[in-house]
Amino acid sequence: MTRILKNRWVDYAILGLSVFLIFCLIFDSYIELPNLVAWLGRWHPLILHFPIVLLLIAVFLGLTGKKVPDELLVVAVLSALVTAVSGFFLGKETLVKGDLLFWHQWLGGGVALVASLWYVLANRGLSGTMYTKVLQVVMVGLVAVTGHYGGMVTHGEEFLALPTNKKEKEIPENPVIYADVVTTILEDKCVSCHNPNKKKGELLMTNLEELLKGGESGQTLIPGDPIKSQLISRLHLPAEDEEHMPPEGKAPLTQSEIEILERWVALGASDTLRFDQLPESEPLVALIKGLKEGDAESKWASLPVVADSTIKNLSNDYLTIERMAANSNALSIDVFSPPEYTAAPIIAMERIAANIVELDLSGLPIGSAEMDFVARCQNLEWLEVDKTPVTDAEVEKLTALKNLRLLKIYETPVTDKSISVFKQLGSLKSLYVWKTELSNEALESLKSENSGLAINYGINPEIETFFVASDSVAIAK
Repeated sequence: MTRILKNRWVDYAILGLSVFLIFCLIFDSYIELPNLVAWLGRWHPLILHFPIVLLLIAVFLGLTGKKVPDELLVVAVLSALVTAVSGFFLGKETLVKGDLLFWHQWLGGGVALVASLWYVLANRGLSGTMYTKVLQVVMVGLVAVTGHYGGMVTHGEEFLALPTNKKEKEIPENPVIYADVVTTILEDKCVSCHNPNKKKGELLMTNLEELLKGGESGQTLIPGDPIKSQLISRLHLPAEDEEHMPPEGKAPLTQSEIEILERWVALGASDTLRFDQLPESEPLVALIKGLKEGDAESKWASLPVVADSTIKNLSNDYLTIERMAANSNALSIDVFSPPEYTAAPIIAMERIAANIVELDLSGLPIGSAEMDFVARCQNLEWLEVDKTPVTDAEVEKLTALKNLRLLKIYETPVTDKSISVFKQLGSLKSLYVWKTELSNEALESLKSENSGLAINYGINPEIETFFVASDSVAIAK
């Protein structure tokens, strides 16, 4: 037996950590950690791969009949125990543990304790026996299952599932807006980080009650007030902002999905509202119809290939470019107002004009040059030029946008002269026009020629009052 396996301090360390780990697992609900100790748990994601590699190397050597170096076994066992304990500390930050986290902790503890038992057998000269080999096989199984549960805790329950042709959830003919539309969006883009197993920011997004309760940053959802609801406001932050949601590396919401959430919140975040209760003029109608059409990816399959480096080179702190989906060449662009505005960054996107399907220029002092660029975005489906100084002369340039489905042009000086342009936009389904010089008569004329067009004049107080009065969710005032 070598010196290191005879070192009593190593024995004491492994015994002490093993007993402490068992104590933590059994008396979990009774333990409250000091802040500094709880902070140590945040090292768990950084160190967890270290013992996995060491243990698997040791198991490989043992099962293939080779000698397992004593130093390797000792370091592997100690690091496994420290990792399991730090995982317990990290888990204490989650107030209500889901099943995934519970089993991940116990399985991780099992790996560390089996490793400790292996150390005991080795210390007694039983390294090559059948007992040790059985432990090594069990160890491999535990490491695999523990890692699987850890992956599901971190990335969602389907992270390690075999790839399948996932069928999109079908929206019913007359959906309940919250249950059939909003929850589908949240489950797809938000719940993987805000569920009982991974409660980021102490926020659960698995049901409406938890959304209303909010998280450590305060109220997430304020019915009737999308501007003050963090659920919406964080979606509009620049992608570089650390509070932008979803965070970097996660699939962003499409502009349509954001708009659906906005309108749902604006109408009181109802949990009972159905599609057929919405007036045809309500923009949410067109948005949900668009969602039902689906299969946007195939529609964009023929767009030119755009490289990540091109997107990175054209982006800046005030210009965010995102792909509509992970590998899509369709792009969504948000431009924010910098301290000193210049049209140059917008004009520079000429090379990707054919890839732009959503463009938000809201609130910018844009003029003829920028609108000339917009006119060259032939595949544009979504355009926001609200709160800008665009006039009828600039709107005239939009006649070439045959795929344009939504146009926000409210709080601009456009007049009835632009009606003829809107009539030429055959795909237009949603038009936002409040605080413009457009007359009701001209808009009615437009509506008579395009019955599928939803014209939004702003939030209708009567609609809001109706839904608030019939709903279980109260609007914040």
